[in-house]
Amino acid sequence: MSGEDDFTEYVAARWPILVRSAVLLGCSHAEAEDLVQTVLERCLLKWNRVRTAEDRDAYVHRMLVNSLITSRRRRWHGEKPSEFLPEHADADETAGVDDADLLKRALAKLPVEQRTAVVLRYYAHLSEQQMASVLGVAAGTVKSRLSRAVKALALDPNLAELRETR
Repeated sequence: MSGEDDFTEYVAARWPILVRSAVLLGCSHAEAEDLVQTVLERCLLKWNRVRTAEDRDAYVHRMLVNSLITSRRRRWHGEKPSEFLPEHADADETAGVDDADLLKRALAKLPVEQRTAVVLRYYAHLSEQQMASVLGVAAGTVKSRLSRAVKALALDPNLAELRETR
């Protein structure tokens, strides 16, 4: 299989997971797609290195997390898309809150390091070793971040209400 075919196949298989990971890390859907596109452009330029990486998914997720951190460091984030135009804004923002929205809000309350650990572990299904590699920290640090995040999510009153409805 040629490098280009291999890259195309990888993108087709991993695009939805990468976009959803970026959303769970705190991006809007549009920002997530832009971020993933930027990361995949960089992957294409370095495809031989990415393709031969010991763990391709961990490598790409590390690029995703690093790109997000870099983009958040900038003073100006540019245009911020909105789901509703001001003249069409829904007056009752609490109407129609679903499970995904509750989870996204709960994740947003976590510190960046903990939110990143939760997304990489429970959404991207990376092992603790892979997460340590992605985050550039020791496996023990990953475990403690994950433990604190899970404890905080367990105490979140909105998620408690969600658990009671099931």
